[in-house]
Amino acid sequence: MAGSKFGSFKSEKGSSAGAAAGAGAAAQRRDPYEVLGVGRNATEQEIKSAFRRMALKYHPDKNADDPVASDKFQEATFSYNILSDPDKRRQYDSSGFEAIEADSQELELDLSSLNTVNTVFAALFSKLGVPIKTTVSATVLEEALNGSVEISQLELGQSVCRKVEKQSAHFYSVDITDKEAKMGLVCRVQSTAKSKFKLLYFEPEENGGLSLALQEDSAKTGKVTSAGMFFLGFPVYRFEQNNSAAAAKDPDSAFFKRLDGFQPCEVNELKAGTHFFAVYGDNFFKSATYSIEVVCAEPFSTEKEKLRSVEAKILAKRSELSKFESEYREVLAKFTEMTGRYAQEMQTIDDLLKERNAIHASYTNNPTLQRSSSSNKGKTSSKDSKSDDDQTMKKEKKSKNKSMEGSRSDDDGPRKEKKPKERLRRKKWFNIHLKVDKRRPC
Repeated sequence: MAGSKFGSFKSEKGSSAGAAAGAGAAAQRRDPYEVLGVGRNATEQEIKSAFRRMALKYHPDKNADDPVASDKFQEATFSYNILSDPDKRRQYDSSGFEAIEADSQELELDLSSLNTVNTVFAALFSKLGVPIKTTVSATVLEEALNGSVEISQLELGQSVCRKVEKQSAHFYSVDITDKEAKMGLVCRVQSTAKSKFKLLYFEPEENGGLSLALQEDSAKTGKVTSAGMFFLGFPVYRFEQNNSAAAAKDPDSAFFKRLDGFQPCEVNELKAGTHFFAVYGDNFFKSATYSIEVVCAEPFSTEKEKLRSVEAKILAKRSELSKFESEYREVLAKFTEMTGRYAQEMQTIDDLLKERNAIHASYTNNPTLQRSSSSNKGKTSSKDSKSDDDQTMKKEKKSKNKSMEGSRSDDDGPRKEKKPKERLRRKKWFNIHLKVDKRRPC
């Protein structure tokens, strides 16, 4: 089956039969560059665009019960998994499929055959911070292909607000003239309730049905979720966010790859006639509230030129990032080396100074001082000086108390023969100010 041939090329260790089967499968596989129709020097964006075209053409949801289309879709997915990963692509270019399979030992989960159940997995993984692309329900696509969907007429410049049920779609048709087609067309959908949806564009088939040609997932922009398609006569780019989990693991790499998701749309202009759009409720648990509007770009000539300009700047910045990354990595490696040397030099200096202080401390005939290190010597000297000060203060207090007791004993005379209990009590409370007869000489 195609699934065993292309779907998952990772296997468990320790199975010679599995290895032989893997080698046989590798011999049957086609070159990934040939599958996607790109050259060996193709850029990442060219590879993504080629895969997207094939995925839209051969996706199982569009080709139900067509084994040939299913095989091509899985073959394209398998090839894209290799060429979109820089490490796998480098291994394949050097040693072919064998190098990839030798380095891949874990089981890989293929969700492409799960159809609408993908949305359930996507909702669960999204809560875990792992976003997964969802697919349109096969039921919706089959109804569109059979021409059995209900289509509402949408006027240019008219905004319509509706609610679409989960895993369902609302279809709209728009008629445009030659002039409007030349000036360009823009279709935008947004949800103030931050609902999750897909904006779809369908092309008419000869049998009267509709086939999916483009799709845009809604994204959060401020306080709303929105999606748009721009047919302005020049390449307009879509921006796909990078995986947040991968970004958390390697923020530097995520920064330099941030603009890699900037890809051109496959269709950049429309001809005069009727065109079909749809809003799909891309949520397994609840419906989506939205507003859709299709406008002619003629009144927005300033915005059109600004869009062209800013996208050109983004493309230039993407190429600059590639050069800047190599410079950054080089400087970062040098900085890491310097900081490591800094710590090493600091430790070396500390050790030398300790050794020097220990040698200084050895110049004495006192064996105790000879055994003590300079650092301990400094600490003990401060402690000793403090204890000496405390002892000196205690001795001074004792001598002072004795002198005071002596003077009192001389003055009081007969009181000297008081009971020991009184002496102890007076000694205990010597800090209390005692009333002294001022008439008697001191």
